[in-house]
This record gives sequence, C-alpha cells and structure tokens, in this order.
Amino acid sequence: MELDLEGASLKAVLNRLRRAQGQISGVIRMIEEGRDCEDVVTQLAAASRALDRAGFAIIATGLQKCVIDMEDAHRNGEDTEQMRARLEKLFLSLA
Repeated sequence: MELDLEGASLKAVLNRLRRAQGQISGVIRMIEEGRDCEDVVTQLAAASRALDRAGFAIIATGLQKCVIDMEDAHRNGEDTEQMRARLEKLFLSLA
C-alpha cells in the first residue's frame, strides 16, 4: 500500500511529526541538563501522543485507500481475510 496523502492531510501529518521531532529534541536536552523527572516525562508523553496521532492519520488515509482499492486486491488474488489481517497488523503496530 503506497502512502498517498493529499495536500491538507499530508501537511497536517508532517506538522505533527515535526512537532514530535522538536519535543523529542527537547526531551534529550532536558535529560542532558538534568531537568526534573516529571517535566521530562510530561514532554515525552506529548511527543508520544503526537506520533500516535500522525500514525492514526496515516492509517485512516490508508483505510480509505484500501476500501477504494478492495476490488483491485480481489483482482490481484488477495481475499477479504488477507486484507483484514493486513489492516489489523497496521492497527496493532500503533497499540
């Protein structure tokens, strides 16, 4: 399955990933500076949420594409159960 996000969707995902990247850099800096554990964990949790949201947005877009491409999958020999298993694996990778 190819990643094909349209304009606004792609921009939103990239913004979330950049935000997470900045937050992770902040966490590294905080640890290096010996900052308070609670502050570090709070920042790390924010980065984790940003990554999760980006992942879910990518999966949601992928689901749309999968529904549209379901007929192509049948033509290529992939049955409904194989498609379901592939999508389940994607969801579980973020759990």
